[in-house]
Amino acid sequence: MVNMRDNGSPYEAQMEEPLGRVPILSYGSGHMLNDITSSCWFTYLLVFLTEVGLSPGDAAIVMLSGQLADGFTTIFVGELMDRFGHFKLWHAGGSVLVAISFSSVFGSCIPCKLMGTNSSTLETIGYSTFASIFNVGWAVTQVAHMSMVNCMTSNPTSRVSLVSCRNAFTMVANLSLYGIALLIFTLLQSVSVIVQYRWIAYVSITIGSCFVVIFLVGTKEPGSIQHSVDKNLSRISWAYWFKRVLYYQVALVYTLTRLVTNVSQAFLAFYVIYDLEMPQSSKALVPAIIYICSLIVSVILQETRWSSWRLKLYFSAGAVLWILSGLGIVLLPSRLHNVMYAISIVIGAANALMTVTSISMEGVLVGEDLNGCAFVYGSLSFVDKVSCGMALYILESYQGSTQIASNLGTVFGYSVTRVGLGLVPAACSLLSALVAYTMDLPDTRRRPLVEPLLA
Repeated sequence: MVNMRDNGSPYEAQMEEPLGRVPILSYGSGHMLNDITSSCWFTYLLVFLTEVGLSPGDAAIVMLSGQLADGFTTIFVGELMDRFGHFKLWHAGGSVLVAISFSSVFGSCIPCKLMGTNSSTLETIGYSTFASIFNVGWAVTQVAHMSMVNCMTSNPTSRVSLVSCRNAFTMVANLSLYGIALLIFTLLQSVSVIVQYRWIAYVSITIGSCFVVIFLVGTKEPGSIQHSVDKNLSRISWAYWFKRVLYYQVALVYTLTRLVTNVSQAFLAFYVIYDLEMPQSSKALVPAIIYICSLIVSVILQETRWSSWRLKLYFSAGAVLWILSGLGIVLLPSRLHNVMYAISIVIGAANALMTVTSISMEGVLVGEDLNGCAFVYGSLSFVDKVSCGMALYILESYQGSTQIASNLGTVFGYSVTRVGLGLVPAACSLLSALVAYTMDLPDTRRRPLVEPLLA
């Protein structure tokens, strides 16, 4: 399908102009609440739920219910956004749901208080309900934020810069979470672990909400200001995307990339403590090194002159780095655990390369077909969330116990943590690189940004 805009119109000229530093930074800040709560979700939720009395299996069900709610929501939200636009309104509504429900996920079991009982079944249902509400709000915010990229500018370099800035703020959010956790664990040693986790969640919500306000104030609404959603054009049907081979290729690459980052994050802390027998501080230090390296690479990528072949090349480079890292993780003996710090540097670079380029491939897929961009981002996010939820649930079912090292299960002779952190990301990286190699991406060469983003 081709948009029938007049060639050389003032609108097209404006859309092709590179974006400056302020709109890019303002846009990037809009996902901070999602990112910091997501990092808390994957890092501390399972531990928190087992601390309040849920079994590892029930805790995995809570996480799976949230991931499924997230995945299914993205499909319908994407369609509604394609119909009605108003991305900032959707973003604000989703952020409110995230802030309220996430505080309840890490709060006490509200249904248990209302019913006057603490049965494990009711606890599982109660936490699963708020986990689902949280992920519904998270999905609404994510799809709205990602869909704005193609509507803010048609300049490919600026689009990649928007994605790169968003990814940089993701790294800042993750680092902020570990800084908050370290501070709370140090200052609140006299209170219970459950209270500590709740304070981590509350402080994270407060910081993330401040950045949401910055985004809403500093970012223009694409639909009303730039008229990027053209009401005179016929809407793109779902069938149009399903007939494009590139849609399935990008979907597979994006989903595999998300599996690499999410599954590895979920098992990183267990790996460094139980498999490598590193100090407790490594649970914060190793992830921090990964995110710092990802942040540095993300900033460097903002100055790249992007083209289709470079997207594929950079993505493949990140995949190769993750394959090498995965093999190192599987084979690394505990007596050489300090090597993990070097491996974490490589993982950080690989995460940034794969994440920035895979999301940018979504922008290339959408191209100028702006009236269907929300469906593309929503449908791909659906596959991402469901696949990640199922992968974590299956691995958790093998693990058995997340707190007692002697009870950790094995897969193919290796601990579940080695499989989850090493083999699974390496296999996904290999498959995604092969798919990226077969892509026939349209040429997207443009001039770089007028001014450096973070100079």
